[in-house]
Amino acid sequence: MKVELENVKPMEIEKRSFEIITEELGRELPEEQAPIIKRCIHTSADFDYADNLCFSEGVVTKAVEALKKGACIVTDTQMARSGINKTALAKFGGEAFCFMSDEDVAEIAKKNGTTRATASMDKAAAMDRPLIFAIGNAPTALVRLYELIQDGKIRPELIIGVPVGFVNVVQSKELIMETDVPYIVARGRKGGSNIAACICNALLYMAGGR
Repeated sequence: MKVELENVKPMEIEKRSFEIITEELGRELPEEQAPIIKRCIHTSADFDYADNLCFSEGVVTKAVEALKKGACIVTDTQMARSGINKTALAKFGGEAFCFMSDEDVAEIAKKNGTTRATASMDKAAAMDRPLIFAIGNAPTALVRLYELIQDGKIRPELIIGVPVGFVNVVQSKELIMETDVPYIVARGRKGGSNIAACICNALLYMAGGR
């Protein structure tokens, strides 16, 4: 078998990747959602995201405006935080946070018999800043966000609900879609920290006019 490589310049690899994604999708995507869906596919090589990503009404416009006004991003893993383009975020005055490794979060989780993800959502809820939550790992984080929203203790600008796995993953995503908070959710079991970060980046690039 003869292997033939595409002759693509390093600076054009991403552009070519998106061209391939567009070709293989074989259908038009909603204009506002397309950059997010395609970046998720680009990150994962999984075309299922064209069907399982769910968007609340007007969420992309609302999220972009929130970022432009300096909204901060809270993640449930250091991996997701690391993957976010913090330079692009800082241009709008925002910061990226992950409280999972904080000592006080570990102590509260142990005391209350909860996960660190649950405790970290409580810590985030005490912040006096507009917040976007990017959850790619812990369904317990989504469940706690749902509870905090129902109790009127927090009103996120956006929830990116894309935890991956099996235990309460599907259910936690469905809970978020029952709220009146703007959301982008990967329905089903698929997701991950990389997907959470790439959705943040897609929104940041849109906010920056890219």
